[in-house]
Amino acid sequence: MAKTEKVLIVTGGGRGIGAATARLAAQAGYAVCVNYNRDRASADKLVDDIKSAKGKAIAVRGDVSIEPDVLNIFRMAEQAFGRPTALVNNAGIVDKGMRVELMSAARLTRMFAINVVGSILCAREAVKRMSKRQGGAGGAIVNVSSIAARLGAAGEYVDYAASKGAIDTFTVGLAKEVGADGIRVNAVRPGIIRTEIHASSGDPGRLERIGSTAPLGRPGEAEEVARTILWLLSDEASYLTGAIVDVTGGR
Repeated sequence: MAKTEKVLIVTGGGRGIGAATARLAAQAGYAVCVNYNRDRASADKLVDDIKSAKGKAIAVRGDVSIEPDVLNIFRMAEQAFGRPTALVNNAGIVDKGMRVELMSAARLTRMFAINVVGSILCAREAVKRMSKRQGGAGGAIVNVSSIAARLGAAGEYVDYAASKGAIDTFTVGLAKEVGADGIRVNAVRPGIIRTEIHASSGDPGRLERIGSTAPLGRPGEAEEVARTILWLLSDEASYLTGAIVDVTGGR
């Protein structure tokens, strides 16, 4: 198979913001590796839709908190399309809203393993392949944070907010570390976005309730975040690194 010039890996890409990003990226000429963990049906349908539109895509199962899975995601993408030139660290979880004094160690461990360790592992593998010092062509990484990192999510999920705060710090630090290697690293910080993740919080009604309090008066759509991600990956953002872009409707 001929290798493709623009290759994107999207973690947690089967649904929500990840799926919207994969669709837009394919339209922009990227070959896309859609990573998923549990929902194979959604990932396969997304890949089929991209291929039907004459795009290039594969779906690869993997839990980003498990190192061998991360290695396999990158190996499969590289075998199919060549070295990745872009990574979107989108995979993440939230849990039911509760106060910190009720949170178990198991919940905290799982939250940080997926949201933080997983993103760092994926970025590590991307840097190895993108770095001009290591024979790569450079590239771009976008980490998906959350406005919870700035607001704290008190009484709901401070652990999730803290994990996304770690992503903000990681974004700034990695950007400074790999800029000379030809790699840009930025983050988006979505607000209340219409995706399936809200059901995990045990309060699906919060989407409309909180979304309506934003200055724009509504929740955001996954594609609105995805458009920002694609811009950050593109040459139009060529002098932007270490930035954290709020996509929050003004919150």
